[in-house]
Amino acid sequence: MQQPDLSRAHWRKSSLSGSGASCVEVAFVDDAVAVRDTKDRDGGTLVFQRDDWKAFIEGVRQGKFDLD
Repeated sequence: MQQPDLSRAHWRKSSLSGSGASCVEVAFVDDAVAVRDTKDRDGGTLVFQRDDWKAFIEGVRQGKFDLD
């Protein structure tokens, strides 16, 4: 997959994340989903195809990644 142009990305983070808390931001750009750390925005970005992102979110909802 070609890297999307993130210069026009509209980054969003959860309204549940508290001030000072480390969490991730997500941006939907073209056919991709980009994810970055809110405390290290220049530290790198993970980019997923939308279908892969949807599968991940579904797995989260189903508890497939819950820690014991």
